[in-house]
This record gives sequence, C-alpha cells and structure tokens, in this order.
Amino acid sequence: MNTAAGNIEHRFSPYTDNGGTTLAIAGEDFCVVAGDTRQSEGYLINARYSPKVYAMSNNAVLATGGMHADGVALVKRLGQNLDWYYHKHEKNMSAPALAQMLSTILYSKRFFPYYVWNTLGGLDENGKGCVFSYDPVGNFEKQIWSCAGSAGHLIQPFLDNQVGHKHQSNVKHHLLPLDQVLKIVKDAFNGATERDIYTGDFVEIFIIKKEGVTVERHDLKKD
Repeated sequence: MNTAAGNIEHRFSPYTDNGGTTLAIAGEDFCVVAGDTRQSEGYLINARYSPKVYAMSNNAVLATGGMHADGVALVKRLGQNLDWYYHKHEKNMSAPALAQMLSTILYSKRFFPYYVWNTLGGLDENGKGCVFSYDPVGNFEKQIWSCAGSAGHLIQPFLDNQVGHKHQSNVKHHLLPLDQVLKIVKDAFNGATERDIYTGDFVEIFIIKKEGVTVERHDLKKD
C-alpha cells in the first residue's frame, strides 16, 4: 500500500506464544511431569486454568508449551494414533515408541510446524523413568531432567544443580527419590513465578508409576 507517508507493510502471523513453563524429571521407577496453568498473551492473561500437561492413554504424560491451540491439536492427534495402535495390536504403546511417533508427527509438519515445545515423560520397558525433550520440528533427546517454556532459562540451572548435581564438589550423581523430586518441582515453580509474569496461578504435577498416573495441584502466585 502506498501512502503520502510512504510504504506500509501489512503482516500476519498464524502463531502466538501463550507462555507458561513445563518440566520433567525421571527417577528409578517413576517420572514426574509438571506445568503451570496460566495462559497469557503479551500482558493479557487469557485464562488462569488452562492445563499444559496431558495424561495419555498409555501411561505416558505429555507437556506442551508455546501456542496453546497447536498443543491441543497435537494432543488430539496423538490420542487418535494411540487408540488406533491399541485396537490394531491389542496393547498400549510404550513410552519410547510414543516418543518416536511424536517425533515423526512433528517432522511431518516441518513446513508449517506445530508451534509447541514438547516434553514427554513415562516409563520404559524396564520400568525406569524416562524423559524426552523436543523442538518444534521433531528433533528429540532422551534425558533425565528437562525444562521448557517462558521460565525455562530460570529453572534449568536450578535443575542442573539439584537433579544433575552440577557445580557440586564431592557429590556422585544419583537418581533422586520421589519425595525429593516433588520438593524440587514445587520450589522451582514457586521461584519462577517471582521472576516470570507468564508463569503462575497453579502448578499441576503428574506422577507416573507402574500402577498408573496421579495428579497433584498446588497454588502459585496469582499476580
């Protein structure tokens, strides 16, 4: 468009970032996946309870951050694929198999990707906790702990120190027990809400064991 003031460029983006933070920590026989519930855009809070963490039908848990609408669409697609797998094979898909399938789905959309940063937690074939972290186009890595989202840069060094025992002298790396992991998760989110306006309201903590998935919800800072 040409005007007396010069050229004006009109631009449209189909993506938005709805903020929030997710993390996952694997243990010897469990996995913990957590995320806050605030959905925001800029300085506007769209919803105070908009979950980012979803329990899947195969005893795995997916945490999504980034664009909420794309996260919902991705979870729906994964749920359909898990149902098809169950009806075809008469068993649930393992967490590592789901991790590979998620990577394939994300890569298939690489030219118009789901604008989400995913973290998948579950138990492997041996019953040990496992965590898989992703970028939007399907690259993924198996880890023991992972954090993503608007407060990820605040929480990740804390997890590196407390879970990975980085920068600690005379400490041998070991997997933490469940009670200590839960305390670290709560401390991480309580600290993040003091510095990140896009994280807050509530934190949902999903605890994955061979018996099933349980959920805890705790209050966070509301302003």
